Amino acid sequence: MTPPAAASTAPRLVLASTSQYRRQLLERFGIRFTVAAPDVDESPLPGETPIDLVSRLARAKAEAIAHRHRGSLIVGSDQLAVFGKEIIGKPGNPERCVEQLRAFSGQRLTFHTAVHVVHSDTGANEGHFDVTTVHFRKLSHEEIDRYVARDRPVNSAGGFKVEALGITLFDRVESEDPTALIGLPLIWLSGALRRAGFQLP
Repeated sequence: MTPPAAASTAPRLVLASTSQYRRQLLERFGIRFTVAAPDVDESPLPGETPIDLVSRLARAKAEAIAHRHRGSLIVGSDQLAVFGKEIIGKPGNPERCVEQLRAFSGQRLTFHTAVHVVHSDTGANEGHFDVTTVHFRKLSHEEIDRYVARDRPVNSAGGFKVEALGITLFDRVESEDPTALIGLPLIWLSGALRRAGFQLP
């Protein structure tokens, strides 16, 4: 049986992201939504902390497309991985991915994930911030090479896919919401959508 798309009082839903991972997460709710690509400069401001940066970008992404989607609730999200004091990006190629995972072996990596919702008509908005700490077990060079060859996580921040074979790399993961690590904290977002008039579950 197909669940209802939304309550009659709910606005249309728009995801301000082209990330396949965020789209797949939002699909779990069984709510119809559209996807729009926000045109936002993601460069950090001078002295901006990772927390401030992801929170600002999540809101900026939602606001960037709000004017193009009237009568809609816009969901924006952003994520940064931090190793020590260094922001870690997507490796981009297998060699860089191996290099990153060798550095993370036996260490911890922190993910800062922000989500922001904006109602395009009223301007009402609210946001949320999640911190996830990933503790890597000691990894041999052979394990890292084998993992990268199998999962090919070159376009994933941190160089792993937690939703796939990457889960085998860890001793533990500390988070209030396991979906935050993939890129969209669904526990908080489900509450925000209910407050906007959507029926969940």
